[in-house]
Amino acid sequence: MPELPEVETIRLGLLPVLSGRRFVRVDARRGDLRVPLPIDFTSRLADRRVHALRRRAKYLLLDLEDGETLIVHMGMSGRFTVHQPGQQLTPGRFAHKMSIDGSGEGKHDHVEFVTNDGARIVFTDHRRFGLMLLEPTKELDSHKLFAGLGPEPLDAEFTAAAFSAAIKGKRTPIKSALLDQRVVAGLGNIYCSEALFRARISPKRQAASVAGVRASRLVPAIKAVLQRAIEAGGSSLRDYARADGELGYFQHHFGVYDREGKPCPRKGCGGTVRRIVQAGRSTFYCPKCQR
Repeated sequence: MPELPEVETIRLGLLPVLSGRRFVRVDARRGDLRVPLPIDFTSRLADRRVHALRRRAKYLLLDLEDGETLIVHMGMSGRFTVHQPGQQLTPGRFAHKMSIDGSGEGKHDHVEFVTNDGARIVFTDHRRFGLMLLEPTKELDSHKLFAGLGPEPLDAEFTAAAFSAAIKGKRTPIKSALLDQRVVAGLGNIYCSEALFRARISPKRQAASVAGVRASRLVPAIKAVLQRAIEAGGSSLRDYARADGELGYFQHHFGVYDREGKPCPRKGCGGTVRRIVQAGRSTFYCPKCQR
């Protein structure tokens, strides 16, 4: 599934065409994605203005001006395609091959939003694991999707001290602790591996032992890896594409992820990247320089 940098990249791509814009029409070509769309979904969105476009963990939040929020999760294959008057998509060298999907006429184009300035934003989801809900904005913090979520890793509140307190006493591997959304929100498999490599910490190390000095290395590493991925446009694995039709390309900067058997890229290390399975997920690391 898209991880935090991918979702943030999509948010940034949608911001210029949605923030402050009004939906003049919303078309839903089916009644459900992962779960049924909200009752009267299209009529409830029509003629409403997007007050703000935020992200919480891996969710997009479109705050509407009259107190409701459209919650969007991309699922495994969801993507937005933006069409503006007089503009054609320029996919770029990492783009998917263009197809009818994303045009608004494809069989996997399930929801289309039309704004007051003529932009069309098409939501395409081949596997239909995406999610769209309408909820009162003031109740989001207590909503079952968000209640209990940890801090955002890019926020100032996510510090080495706060992280150390959250993992104190945890006997699970640090990789598993990072994937626990109650510890820190939005981190996924790819960037956990990358951050641990950057901080020279073994993914097998007990989480509690990372509190303190190691946390002071890991927290900045998490922030740096995420920020670099956002600047690069996210990672393009399988179905993921940016809102403008281009693929992100942070995968060209992976240190260890999906590099099993290749030399460790850290200068002077001489180790070889290994792959192990933790909680059913692939973990990539260098056993020589990650301790």
